[in-house]
Amino acid sequence: MWRGVQTVMLLATVMLSLSSFPARAFCFEAAGAKYGISPRLLEAIARGESNLDPYAINVNRDRKGRVKSTDYGLMQINSTHIPELQAMGVIRSADDLYRPCLNVQTGAWVLAKHFQVCGITWNCLGSYNAGFRADRHETREHYANRIWRIYNRLPAIASTATKVAGKGGK
Repeated sequence: MWRGVQTVMLLATVMLSLSSFPARAFCFEAAGAKYGISPRLLEAIARGESNLDPYAINVNRDRKGRVKSTDYGLMQINSTHIPELQAMGVIRSADDLYRPCLNVQTGAWVLAKHFQVCGITWNCLGSYNAGFRADRHETREHYANRIWRIYNRLPAIASTATKVAGKGGK
């Protein structure tokens, strides 16, 4: 009997892990379609930010160790966005950012806003992680290069047109 229970538990685990992949792929596809961003690029960002961990959390501190902000979920949504997301009715609390599809949608929304500010370039993609300050140019470039490497390792998926295509436009 115990062996039968173990077999059922193993099968259930395998089925759950297999069923989560299409849902995750759907999240990237849906967010990409909504915001005109390559789902493959969104997945590359999620892999770079959290290694696809929907419960990833990162506390950002200043040089004195004081908490500046916190990043949540797959796309590591920064807590500075929480008041606006709450005002728009997207989330009630930061805990909502642990919902994978909502987190991917939010990350795509943040990136789309950045592209509106600084254009659709790889350096602008770097602002997703490093912000817009002029003295953060090298940090943006480093981040963009890291995401580019991840992007190139991902299999091409049938999706909406890629707005950030190729390495040009830095």
